[in-house]
This record gives sequence, structure tokens and C-alpha cells, in this order.
Amino acid sequence: MLARKSIIPEEFGLPGLVSRMPRKPVFRDRVNKARFIAKNGSCNLAHKNIREQGRFLQDVFTTLVDLKWRFTLVIFTTTFVSSWLLFAMSWWLVAFAHGDLDPTRENMTDCVKNLKSFTSAFLFSIEVQVTIGFGERVITEQCPTAITVLILQNIVGLIINAVMLGCIFMKTAQSNRRAETLIFSRHAVIAVRNNRLCFMIRIGDLRKSMIIGATVRLQVVRKTTTPEGEVIPIHQIDVQTESAVGSNSLFLLAPLIICHVIDKNSPLYDLSAMELQCSDLEVIVILEGVVETTGITTQARTSYVSEEIQWGHRFVPIVTEEEGVYSVDYSKFGNTVKVATPCCSARELDEKPSILIQTLQKSELSHQNSLRKRNSMRRNNSMRKGAGSSGSLRRNNSGLAVPKVQFFTPTDGGQNLNAVT
Repeated sequence: MLARKSIIPEEFGLPGLVSRMPRKPVFRDRVNKARFIAKNGSCNLAHKNIREQGRFLQDVFTTLVDLKWRFTLVIFTTTFVSSWLLFAMSWWLVAFAHGDLDPTRENMTDCVKNLKSFTSAFLFSIEVQVTIGFGERVITEQCPTAITVLILQNIVGLIINAVMLGCIFMKTAQSNRRAETLIFSRHAVIAVRNNRLCFMIRIGDLRKSMIIGATVRLQVVRKTTTPEGEVIPIHQIDVQTESAVGSNSLFLLAPLIICHVIDKNSPLYDLSAMELQCSDLEVIVILEGVVETTGITTQARTSYVSEEIQWGHRFVPIVTEEEGVYSVDYSKFGNTVKVATPCCSARELDEKPSILIQTLQKSELSHQNSLRKRNSMRRNNSMRKGAGSSGSLRRNNSGLAVPKVQFFTPTDGGQNLNAVT
């Protein structure tokens, strides 16, 4: 049976109309680039297919320190309970071998008094290892084996306690804990400083205890290909900072701006403002130093991708002097302002210095024009205010004016009147 045709033509049906409707282009979100170093300083690197897992057991202490707290607590609890159970079994065997568990035995001294079951042996093991000693279960001099077990349990307990306490101390006093108060600016900026393009970031320390011998290192990580065709996915290029001319150590008393001059040796030398946004690079910042209070070396890290580098911006000043004391306003730590900066690369700026002069001249002209407009607006506002005040005074004076008074004098015939004001 043939399908019945519709009265409405197919081209005017719903499928035909939908197919002919103009479709808007669909824009997909840009896939975020994988960062080598996260903003909080953690390394975004996954180790896979490690066959020699036994190497981690050769350094048990470092492995325990590197573990997360939940795994560390589980290992500690398991270790203590296992040692208590192991020596509880030893005490029970000593009592069983000596015949202390026989209820029919009389007039004989036990190796451990009041040890009649495995539960009492477990309690005695805990008392020996943690040196509680409640007094009900006491070892006697009848069994040399029991004395040997007591000495072994004390030695093993001291070793376990030393390892566990040392591990907890190292986990709580790790150097990355001090790095939590070392802060970096959210964005990096590129602007002109001393007639040169510079890459700048801001670092600061929230604590009053200083970082001794602080050093800052910059690295640019990018994917490169050698002339031989070798692809290097993570090519690290060292970047020199302005403070590394004489000495690389910093006096991190107040927030500092770390400046990198983009010169011929810089990996950013050929990048313009547009090319920087399209480039696939990451600038890693590493701050190292010795903690003043503990003497432990600490390290803080962060990174900036191309989207986090602001071209033509400068950090606002945050250090002011108030009543003889320098104060730091951390609410403006990452604030920036726009400044006149050429959009060309540093290479083009070196080849054509006139670009910088023209940019600065345009900026000066625009600044003067803005000042003129502002002054004219202020002048107009003041004139309007003056005109409004004079008009109001006039209105007020008109209300206080003397009214006209008419005096009538009779004339001849009494018909004409003269008005005198």
C-alpha cells in the first residue's frame, strides 16, 4: 500500500523549513593547555609504568614522609597494633610453655602474674610497650625467656616510636608549609622600564620572619624542535633576572617586583603582543631560601601561561610611609594599570627605536588631552555652579526689592492724578 501524500508540499514542511534555516556558527571553548607547574606550585606530572617499585622501599622514611596523611595514619595504626599482637602472642607462648595457663597448677610462681588468657597477654603487651604499668600483671624472675622478650619488646617499641615521631615531625615541618605564606602575583606584566621591554612579576612574604638568602629563578618551558627534527616536549630555558647582575640573593623584607629585561638572550625577544597570546609557552618562577626560625630550606613555585601575561600593564605601588612606619597594602598586591607600551616585539623595538618615542609621544598627547578635557569639564561645572548661585541670588534679591508706592495729588478740577513712585 502506497503512503498517502500530504497536502502541504515537502519543501514547506517542518523538516524542510528547519533545513533551510540559517544556522549560527558554533564556537567551542579552547582546550586548556596542560601546565607543567600549577599555580599553587605542585608539579603537574604523572609517573607511569614504573617497573622498579622496590626502590621506594629502600628509603622507607622518605616514602612515609611523602605519603598523604590518611595513608600515614593507617600505616602507624597498623604498625602499633601488629607489634602489640606479635608480642602478645610471645607472652602467651611463654606463659603456655611455663604452664601458667594450667588452672590445676598450685604453689608455683608464674612468669607473669595474672596472665591467664590471650586477652590478658595482649593487655600486658600494650603495658610493656607504652610503659603504662597498671600493676596487676607483673613479670617475675622465674623465667629468663620472659626477661628476654621484655628487653626485645622495649627495643622494638623505642624504634617504632622514634620512626613514627620523626615522620610526624618531618611531615608537619615540611618546607612547603612555609611556602604557603610566600605569594606571587596572579598575573605577570610586560611593560617598558628604562626604555626596555621588561617581563615583571611581584613576590611577597606574609610573615615577619624573613627568608634568608632568597633567590629567584625564571624558566621558560615550551615545546621545541631541533634542526635535526628531534621534538623536545618540555624544553627548559633559563631566564636571567635584573637582580642577578651582582648577586642573585634578595632581601625579601617587603614585596618586590622581579624584572627580566627582554634582550637578545631572552626567549621572549621575538614575541609581540599578538604572538604572545597565540604562543604555547609557560614561565616558571622558583623562589628558594632558608627559613629564619627553623633553618630549613624552602621553595615556592608558580607559573604563568600566555593568558596570564598582561601586555602593557604595570603593578601599582603598595608600599607607603605612614607616621614613620612603612605599611604594605596587600589588597592591591596583584593590581595593575595600563601604561603606554609598544605592541611590537623587543627585536623590532631595538631595530626601530622611533617606535618607542612615537608611543611615548602619543601617550603624552593623550594624557594632555585628557587633562585639558578634565580641566574644561571642571571649569564648566564651576561656571554652571556660579551661574546657578547668581540666579538664585537674583531671585532672592527680587523678593527683597522695595515695592512701588503711588502717591496721588489732586489737580485742577480733581480729574487728573499724578503718580509718583
